[in-house]
Amino acid sequence: MATAMAVAFVVVSCSGKLKQAQELDLEHTPVQVVTDMFAVQSKDGMVLQRMEASVMERYSTDSLDYDYFPKGIQVYAYTEEGLLETIIVADLAKHRNSGKKSPSEQWEAYGNVVISNVTKRQTMETDTIYWDREKQEIYTHCYVKLSSDQGFMQGYGMRSDDRARNAILLSTFDSYALTSQDSTATAIDSVNFIGPLLK
Repeated sequence: MATAMAVAFVVVSCSGKLKQAQELDLEHTPVQVVTDMFAVQSKDGMVLQRMEASVMERYSTDSLDYDYFPKGIQVYAYTEEGLLETIIVADLAKHRNSGKKSPSEQWEAYGNVVISNVTKRQTMETDTIYWDREKQEIYTHCYVKLSSDQGFMQGYGMRSDDRARNAILLSTFDSYALTSQDSTATAIDSVNFIGPLLK
């Protein structure tokens, strides 16, 4: 009698779990969740890029795998000499991997996107940015404002290399530039400044 009851319990328990599994929507359920993510990309011992996010969710479907960053992302890119050059911050981000047949990578960032090139002392602000990793290009069709020591620009649409070294704003309006500048002024990279060596 005790054996029959044990078998019945196992069957009921398994069927309950199977019903829960069948109710899962795998398209909208992450297969992996990572908290306090910190990733570094390096080459020959030099850090090229680092990325930080408080939460990363990985989704996998038959046609597409992607990572979603619901609480934002921070990306830091470095020069070949190891100096911090570019910082990208956004409220949301998505990393798409198109799959196994024709692999390509695309990043999307949304909401209060700020792209700062610290060596050029230039900052761009927009709502949406796309990064094509294969082409090493960032772009948007949204409103962008660009601030630097040389002036202020705004427009709809922007294209640049992924380090924001040569950003070009499209459809500009109501922009201005500084026509006079102190030729003796020296710009100091306060982010990468180490200071005098101690004796």
